[in-house]
Amino acid sequence: MVEVVTSDTKQPRLRLANGIAVASGKGGVGKTWLSATLCHVLARSGYNVLLFDGDLGLANVDIQLGLAPEKDLGGVLAGRYGMRGAASRCREGGFDVIAGRSGSGSLASVPQERLVKMSASLVDLAADYDLVILDLGAGVERTVRQLAAMARTCLVVATDEPTSMTDAYAMIKLTRMHNPDADLRLVINMAQSRGEGERTYATLRKACESFLKTAPPLAGIIKRDPKVREAIRHQVPLLVRHPNTAAAEDVEAVARRMLQAP
Repeated sequence: MVEVVTSDTKQPRLRLANGIAVASGKGGVGKTWLSATLCHVLARSGYNVLLFDGDLGLANVDIQLGLAPEKDLGGVLAGRYGMRGAASRCREGGFDVIAGRSGSGSLASVPQERLVKMSASLVDLAADYDLVILDLGAGVERTVRQLAAMARTCLVVATDEPTSMTDAYAMIKLTRMHNPDADLRLVINMAQSRGEGERTYATLRKACESFLKTAPPLAGIIKRDPKVREAIRHQVPLLVRHPNTAAAEDVEAVARRMLQAP
């Protein structure tokens, strides 16, 4: 499941053949919630799943899931322990988590050598799992794109807000510039209805076709659901608190599509 790809600059690039990155370009679009819920859906389907919180500065996977891990990604980057030692169990969700460390600074400030070492450790650990979900930090900085490039598929999350759509477009543009063969798919989150979600996707797709000559496929539409906010507020996975709600069904549909060949 581990690949080493050589880029145009002849420098080896680590790849996670079982990695799914979840990116957004902009914060506040539900990226972390989607990552965690996706892991829960996959775990319930029998997959052995790892959730990697790739955001040091604003890490909140552990908070949303009500976890209090003793070890996290900050300790891995500091060299106090290895990647495998940082993994903790989300018992309610049935998957493993490597938490970030909120307030410890952005991955952008991590020296390149240390980032490469961290990525190599993640590739090694990924061999123990069927799937690895990478919850990336918001933005389009180099380190975010570097982690996204490791994954076999990158889900770009957007809402109908103009800034979200603009930032999602920027994420797609920069990723295509550095990795023309990247498997990018769009997820429209917090849509007022299926129709509104389809219109948001059509707008983004048209911009990509017109200016980037690419058409990222739709990975799914997740409708706005008040049960999501309630679950996050109570720090309980959505599928535990409201397993049959509309948003849960929508994420299940995203998971089914994601596992299909592009």
